Amino acid sequence: MTTPDTQRPRPGSDILRTALRRNLGAMAWGTFLMGLYQAGETAFPIALGLIVEHALRDRSPGALGLSIASLAVIITTVSLSWRFGMRVLQKANTTEAHRWRVRVAECGLQPVARDIDLKSGEVLTIATEDADQTADIIEVVPLLISSLVAVLVAAVALGLADVRLGLLVIVGTVAILSTLSVLSRRIGAGTQEQQARVARAGAKVADLIIGLRPLHGFGGNHAAFRSYRKVSTEARQQAITVAKVNGVYAGTALALNAVLAAAVTLTAGWLAFDGQITIGELVMAVGLAQFIMEPLKLFSEMPKYVMIARASAERMALVLTAPPVTTSGPRQPTAGADLELDCVRHGSLRRLKLHVSAGEFVAIAAYQPRAAADLASVLAVNVPPHAYEGVVRVGGQELADLSIEAVREHLLVNPYDGEIFAGTLRTNIDPSGTSRSVPEAVEASMLTDVVALHREGLDHAVRDRGANLSGGQRQRLSLARALAADTDILVLHDPTTAVDAVTEQLIARNVAKLRRGRTTVVLTSSPALLDAADRVLVLDEGVITAEDTHRNLLAGDEAYCAAVAR
Repeated sequence: MTTPDTQRPRPGSDILRTALRRNLGAMAWGTFLMGLYQAGETAFPIALGLIVEHALRDRSPGALGLSIASLAVIITTVSLSWRFGMRVLQKANTTEAHRWRVRVAECGLQPVARDIDLKSGEVLTIATEDADQTADIIEVVPLLISSLVAVLVAAVALGLADVRLGLLVIVGTVAILSTLSVLSRRIGAGTQEQQARVARAGAKVADLIIGLRPLHGFGGNHAAFRSYRKVSTEARQQAITVAKVNGVYAGTALALNAVLAAAVTLTAGWLAFDGQITIGELVMAVGLAQFIMEPLKLFSEMPKYVMIARASAERMALVLTAPPVTTSGPRQPTAGADLELDCVRHGSLRRLKLHVSAGEFVAIAAYQPRAAADLASVLAVNVPPHAYEGVVRVGGQELADLSIEAVREHLLVNPYDGEIFAGTLRTNIDPSGTSRSVPEAVEASMLTDVVALHREGLDHAVRDRGANLSGGQRQRLSLARALAADTDILVLHDPTTAVDAVTEQLIARNVAKLRRGRTTVVLTSSPALLDAADRVLVLDEGVITAEDTHRNLLAGDEAYCAAVAR
């Protein structure tokens, strides 16, 4: 069930507030333990100063033993509080990052696409790196508070020795943070731009991998590589810029912290030399000046991480706040319904009108491949109903009035380039594991020879994008998945372009047999599939120009014969 806070649009600041609110318990416990750790660290030089003070004054073995036992307690507290505090915070951090990854992935996998100008590679970067950096706020806040505790304990302890020492720590800390806050804003803006450029480079790589073979075919691979090199170089240059700012930030923080520590040490030495503080207090002050550098360093770095987390949250908000391309209607399609397009105008389609009765097997021969692609996009609801003229009806109901989730379950459009996923043959054919027609789908798609080649059968491993399968095997695997879904209306777009003529003939007959009694539309120029259909519609220049059986069209339509004869 989706919670209310994941339903409403959210800017980056709301995302950070949501992350903090969901982890208040873990952060409170982690803050307590990390504060205890920092207090113990700071207490160590204070204890040393007291030991020196009592050793010089009392010279008692009992007091020395008690002091050693106190040091042991402090060291144990420091060790255990750090161990368990970081465990609590890192567990909460990892869990929160997982939540945001799932949320971003959920947005990408919704039946209705979101109106956002980001490619899949960019969304992947947001779902991984940006989700992780946003979740870092869970650790940043407790560490910031615990570092503040250490600085305050040190300031109070030094103030008890001499007010000037305490004021020096407080004033110095404020000055350090004021100086570093300017640099942290630059880091946040630079990191956001860097993430955007890295995401664009990742998207370019994904595009290249998908289209590498066609690019090689017409010699466009070198131009594509140059394009990627340009995008990658921009990402590298931005990363170098951010690294430089980070270096300046770290160097400035270290230098300022060292200056403050030196100032405390010199001031304490002068006060001891003047007799205004004791030797034990001098030891404490020198020790605190050294120990305080760690919490000061941590304290001064936190604004940078806050800005990075906010920049990543703003990028996640690009996905999470993007409106859907279309709004689903409330109605459900009728089972076994017919399919109708009434004066649809989109892309290369020009007032297209066609009607497919329930249970009919219709083939559409598109003379222009672009028209077939546009028709498939409209039927797959990849194009929202308000983006084209005319009406698409399923079972007499307009597509705009139907629930998109229900439409996708009722009407399946299988693209010619269906994705193959890493897993097994079985999980690619039946991802949900609920289909009862996997054997029939395997046989109808002529995937039986692929299954028989391997000892594991349907459990044979498939690599990402089907890298260990041939083009024809990938196409048949995609067809088997579409047939196993067993939907009321099935639209196949060029399902046999990568198989040989004999296999194509067998697939055509098998599909017609398996789909008998259910509505099937095939966008194809394959003579085998055209011949297996109940009737053929000729799509030319965006409209239906002829309608008959494949053989009648061959006999009486020269243009049709020239377009489909092989």
